[in-house]
Amino acid sequence: MSISNNQQLFLKKLKKERLIVFFTQVIIIIGFLFLWEFCASKKIINPFIFSSPSRIIKTLKTLFVDGSLLTHIFTTISEILIAFFLGISLGFILAVVLYEFPLLAKVVEPFLTMLNSLPKVALGPIIIIWAGANTKAIIVMALLINLIVSLLTIYNGFLGTDIIKINLLKSFGANKKVLLKYLVIPQAKRTIISSLKLNISMTLIGVIMGEFLVSKKGIGYLIIYGTQVFNLNIVMSGIVLLIILSFLIYGCVSFVEKQLLKSN
Repeated sequence: MSISNNQQLFLKKLKKERLIVFFTQVIIIIGFLFLWEFCASKKIINPFIFSSPSRIIKTLKTLFVDGSLLTHIFTTISEILIAFFLGISLGFILAVVLYEFPLLAKVVEPFLTMLNSLPKVALGPIIIIWAGANTKAIIVMALLINLIVSLLTIYNGFLGTDIIKINLLKSFGANKKVLLKYLVIPQAKRTIISSLKLNISMTLIGVIMGEFLVSKKGIGYLIIYGTQVFNLNIVMSGIVLLIILSFLIYGCVSFVEKQLLKSN
């Protein structure tokens, strides 16, 4: 199928806008880093407290040379992936259960809302006692944060199924299993896919919170360690690593989301 001139112009305009946005974002980041470095070097801000880009690069280089940097990064990534896949899988299964049993959903929904609003850090000591001061506690902490959000998001997606279509299929003798497989889940597919973004962000928060509590390695541990020894360069390096990691993970999830939505 040939593309008309208007469509070509529109695509060119869209591409141009994307490039402008991208380069503007890059300029803002570079400008911020230069300003930060300038203010730190001229003592306009206290470099001991606020660090500087050059100090952060030097710290990251030192961590890389002694072999601990990659260990911290891979530890956090592995914990995020485990908690992410567990959270989205369990959230989907439990959402199906609640949708299939409306009475059960009415009973547990207030408790889910209460648990979701509860600060998970308050449960930290209990989690450590139950799961131990190890990776299990970190995964449990992340699950407490991402599971309920995923569950409620997917469940509400199921509830948004067109009632007219449900009644139509029922009139042809469709049972609950058929309705779920051929109507409810396919119609909620966009919501399920979109919940991946929400889940990964909640998982990242949960993993870092868990590492703050019990970890002996990981980016969260790196930040806590830097705070304990009052080395703000390590703290800021950990924060920069988190920003980069969250950007990369979010980009990967967005790419997967686009591919899945394209295939629909």
